[in-house]
Amino acid sequence: MFCRESLSSLQTLSVAKSLSSLFPKQSALINPISTGRRNNLPRPNLRRRCKVTTSRSNIEQEGNIVKEPIQKIKVKGYITAQEEFLEGITWSRGLDDIADIRGRSLLVELISAKSDQRITVEDYAQRVWAEAPDEKYECEFEMPEDFGPVGAIKVQNQYHRQLFLQGMELELPGGSVTFTCESWVAPKNVDPTKRIFFSNQSYLPSETPEPLKKYRKEELETLQGKNREQVGEFTKFERIYDYDVYNDVGDPDNDPELARPVIGGLQHPYPRRCKTGRKPCETDPSSEQRYGGEFYVPRDEEFSTAKGTSFTGKAVLAALPSVFPQIESVLLDPQSPFPHFKAIQNLFEEGIQLPKDAGLLPLLPRIIKALGEAQDDILQFEAPVLINRDRFSWLRDDEFARQTLAGLNPYSIQLVEEWPLKSKLDPAVYGDPTSLITWEIVEKEVKGNMTVDEALKNKRLFVLDYHDLLLPYVNKVRELDNTTLYASRTLFFLSDDSTLRPVAIELTCPPNVNKPQWKQVFTPGYDATSCWLWNLAKTHAISHDAGYHQLISHWLRTHCCTEPYIIAANRQLSAMHPIYRLLHPHFRYTMEINARARQSLVNAGGIIETCFWPGKYSLELSSAVYGKLWRFDKEGLPADLIGRGLAVEDETAEHGLRLRIPDYPFANDGLILWDALKEWVTDYVKHYYPDDGLITSDDELQGWWHEVRTIGHGDKKDEPWWPVLKTQDDLIGVVTTIAWVTSGHHAAVNFGQYGYGGYFPNRPTTTRRRMPVEDPTDEDLKEFYESPEIVLLKTYPSQKQATLVMVTLDLLSTHSPDEEYIGQQPEASWANDPVINAAFEKFKGKLQYLEGVIDERNVNVTLKNRAGAGVVKYELLKPLSDHGVTGMGVPYSISI
Repeated sequence: MFCRESLSSLQTLSVAKSLSSLFPKQSALINPISTGRRNNLPRPNLRRRCKVTTSRSNIEQEGNIVKEPIQKIKVKGYITAQEEFLEGITWSRGLDDIADIRGRSLLVELISAKSDQRITVEDYAQRVWAEAPDEKYECEFEMPEDFGPVGAIKVQNQYHRQLFLQGMELELPGGSVTFTCESWVAPKNVDPTKRIFFSNQSYLPSETPEPLKKYRKEELETLQGKNREQVGEFTKFERIYDYDVYNDVGDPDNDPELARPVIGGLQHPYPRRCKTGRKPCETDPSSEQRYGGEFYVPRDEEFSTAKGTSFTGKAVLAALPSVFPQIESVLLDPQSPFPHFKAIQNLFEEGIQLPKDAGLLPLLPRIIKALGEAQDDILQFEAPVLINRDRFSWLRDDEFARQTLAGLNPYSIQLVEEWPLKSKLDPAVYGDPTSLITWEIVEKEVKGNMTVDEALKNKRLFVLDYHDLLLPYVNKVRELDNTTLYASRTLFFLSDDSTLRPVAIELTCPPNVNKPQWKQVFTPGYDATSCWLWNLAKTHAISHDAGYHQLISHWLRTHCCTEPYIIAANRQLSAMHPIYRLLHPHFRYTMEINARARQSLVNAGGIIETCFWPGKYSLELSSAVYGKLWRFDKEGLPADLIGRGLAVEDETAEHGLRLRIPDYPFANDGLILWDALKEWVTDYVKHYYPDDGLITSDDELQGWWHEVRTIGHGDKKDEPWWPVLKTQDDLIGVVTTIAWVTSGHHAAVNFGQYGYGGYFPNRPTTTRRRMPVEDPTDEDLKEFYESPEIVLLKTYPSQKQATLVMVTLDLLSTHSPDEEYIGQQPEASWANDPVINAAFEKFKGKLQYLEGVIDERNVNVTLKNRAGAGVVKYELLKPLSDHGVTGMGVPYSISI
């Protein structure tokens, strides 16, 4: 038996060549670099191990006991797998080829689901076909006739490399049985235990066949880490799910300026993230070290082989820290503003020259243009759809208002229900709480259409209110370099044609030791000075919305809050649990992408802190919003719309809701998707839980939801609004909410990022200059009156910030070639059950209907928030998409 310690790489090749001469027909498999060749090879004439332990029946004949063995049948099994990219040329490949020659690639054991069965059947599977990265293995079992249904398989990887096991099919006399594995299996020398995989038949815990119950329990204990012997950091091959706080975004050991508070706990409440087991920092034991390498996530949460190689997200997110310095190095003055708007346009028309040896082409193929061997490459951005359709739309007030309903962040606009607008913060600390937006200002801007009382009564006033959220951070952010901040309120009036009209923007600074509170209201202008002041105020208000969108609507409410559901599901729900199988596609790759975000996006000094206005207070601000505003029972779409005053319950209305703004594209399309999801979940839940008693008695289900509430979202464990799982409706509501957040919600706030934010004047992520009328100097006023355009350009993000954001948004808006769109293909376990498969086909039909509805709405010019001259169509909730940056497509999960 060869082992890693006994052979060097050269010895391996030597042995491989020797065996090649002995077994010429198998020489292709021996060759370590021939894995891309198709091979249909017979099994070598070697003694194979096929262990069969049989029971015997006792038959009495004329007083004698005759032991007659039970009859056996031959059963073939076929395994499909993939090796990790580039592992085909590692030093251990020769050893693995020897395993193939010996016919001992994978050891497979069949587990019977028959209650009284005590028979073990196992065989070695041999690789019979390979075209990198796909591989096929074959095994043959001698199975006793009374073995019963095969409920599970155990697999031990005999290789020295890990394999991604896709699945296994057994050809039984009564028909085939499939096992969908979709899991990485560590090599035997790393993990000698056999991996358990259950068939595609789903079982509630109480209905599980008796022989499978112990395996069900053992597998959960492994995922919980109860069987782990070593201590310390989790390794790449492990599959342990546990919780930790966000104490790894700072890096105090590397630089005291990179120290950050622990996010999660009483002071800074937050959802929990995946535990990695890394050592504490030396300079701050409450923080975790960020030494080199990838952050641990359980092995099966990492991108699959196909996604890892074809999907640029993994490679680029990992490479961002090295990509950005190379881009920055070619900018003449990275901290300077763009000198004129033509320089911004040149990013799309001419690009920026990059040295060819930068090596960015493979990482950013969409925006790095190769000019030729002797020339430099060009960083040239694709023009976003917004300026492709109307390059001046971003300047207009109607487009500013339209994007609150059909843009990147449709989650913030809310109904004004009290007047005057008033802060709830302590006036002793933050100053006068009453807004300066008066009745007179509103009535002047609505041009006598109605009084403020009438507007309030008729539900015509709406607001983007970032006042109380931002005011506590204004003075702190202003102490940072190259940025400034206000608290803002933006008031809108709803016109008869269902469009919003901006009425006023109020900007506020709290008092500090040097000056009292400052605040001022700006309205759409009718002369040059007021027009420029209005555009500058609008820039500040939009940047607040851009930061809130990225940190709250996107990162917190989808990525961050979903991670505890995933951890708890893997710790408490067996892989054969029907609710696990229902939610699993909604959880794929989220923990991996979140780990990447902690490495290079939300970390200290990362993209968010560098390019967005909260700077180093980004996660602290996100925590404040989580603590004050986040509620699970408000995360479903109908509850969210009602909570913001955008809808009221109405049994006579479509979807049971009447929208306050009839042409609200996000809500109009989203409610169709929500209803389709809820109907699908309802059919699924009622099939497996025909009565409520099965829900309350399901220990795994109750354990999952208890752990979500008390640990994963433990900082809110005592809140009274948490749903309990007692009835079918309770479970349907919880699962539908999670499915919506991971699919529709995330798609609505993610895949339009480049389309709307790629031209950064439309959505600046930070502002660097104060309003020229806030405590102005003579020099400030002179510059404003003589060169207002320069003042606006200096207010925008710097060249460095804008370029980094554009690269990042291009990446985040990209669908991979193998994206898994909602309703496109059923999971194997769903297709295995005729009732569930029929329900899925109905769900799929609803989504196809939604596609047609969206297409029809987008050409209806009476719907002015989604159709018209130069208007960007609202397609963010169209279920299917091509790969790339498309501005449409709803994946099952948060995979970027």
